[in-house]
Amino acid sequence: MKRFFTSESVTEGHPDKICDKTADSILDAVLTQDSKSRVACEVVATTDYMLIMGEINSKAKVNFEDIARNTIKDIGYTDDALGFNYKTAKIDIRLHNQSPDIAMGVSRADNTLGSQSVQIGAGDQGMMFGYACDETVNFMPLSISLAHNLAKSLTHVRKSGEIGYLRPDGKTQVTVEYRNDIPFRVDTVVISAQHSPEVEYKTIRKDLIKSVIKPQLGNLMDSDTKILINTTGQFCIGGPHGDSGLTGRKIIVDTYGGHCAHGGGAFSGKDATKVDRSAAYMARYICKNIVAAKLATKCELQISYAIGVSQPTSVFCNTHRTGKISDDKLRDMVLSMFDLRPQAIIEKLELTKPIYALTSVYGHFGINGVTWESLDMVDSLQRQL
Repeated sequence: MKRFFTSESVTEGHPDKICDKTADSILDAVLTQDSKSRVACEVVATTDYMLIMGEINSKAKVNFEDIARNTIKDIGYTDDALGFNYKTAKIDIRLHNQSPDIAMGVSRADNTLGSQSVQIGAGDQGMMFGYACDETVNFMPLSISLAHNLAKSLTHVRKSGEIGYLRPDGKTQVTVEYRNDIPFRVDTVVISAQHSPEVEYKTIRKDLIKSVIKPQLGNLMDSDTKILINTTGQFCIGGPHGDSGLTGRKIIVDTYGGHCAHGGGAFSGKDATKVDRSAAYMARYICKNIVAAKLATKCELQISYAIGVSQPTSVFCNTHRTGKISDDKLRDMVLSMFDLRPQAIIEKLELTKPIYALTSVYGHFGINGVTWESLDMVDSLQRQL
């Protein structure tokens, strides 16, 4: 059986990702001074303008404008011709304290559902999903992994000077052909790369195929692979000058490229009491260990919460008929081996550390140096069989 699946990624210079990275850089700066900070920071960007808004409760004293300008500079918006410049952009700060109603629910958890110790409650209601599969060494779906690699490579060749005419904004897309549910080949590659106006299209195409596409996709391509680059002919106006940016608009890029369900909650700018973020990280951690333990070749996990309640309201496991045991038994195993209360998740995954700017671009999962990607439960899971 043949099927095709497509995932996309974006570079750090994409307008939405500028906002995500700024929000997470603010979160990191606040957590560095006060690990108990409560942060829900949203960022908007348009032509030479950025709005930083939301709620922060913290003892930290940080300069939000400096953080924003340094983030914009690091991404590469240093030229007036881009219509968005770290030096000239107006930065508007509209941050205030967290709602006392939310703060009360988080700080005074409802412990009537079986918890034995005082725990913080979930910062909101909602459902979160985790996923893992055995398609790649990092247990991510191949299509999103390849799309991220292409996006990272676009940024690398730009910042290194290898392709000096590239500008910060860019998008990538990869379609993988599956045969009998196994990745077989790359069918289509799409790249939109912002560039200086004086460069000819044929030069851009030649350079991107040589320095970005072929090194990343290698023998996954064949003579029938379609390569589509800057399909409108040129891409000179980009970033917040070409399209406004907003935190949380790239949630499928941030997760699994569309290979599993998504609860709808975004990650960036939120501290770990927001289960949109922490429970999604925990769900990924559980799924990755299940697949690494060879209990299934695919695993999708849903966890849901109510605001102010520490225990999840539901847990659902789906191995897409690849499990060695039934999904019901696997769910029971998850509940017996993993503490899914928000405070327990925060402690287990060490989520009060300032680690979040790292996650804000090129996906929150399948990356190195974060606790939710560790495989420390594999042996324990295997012993349950």
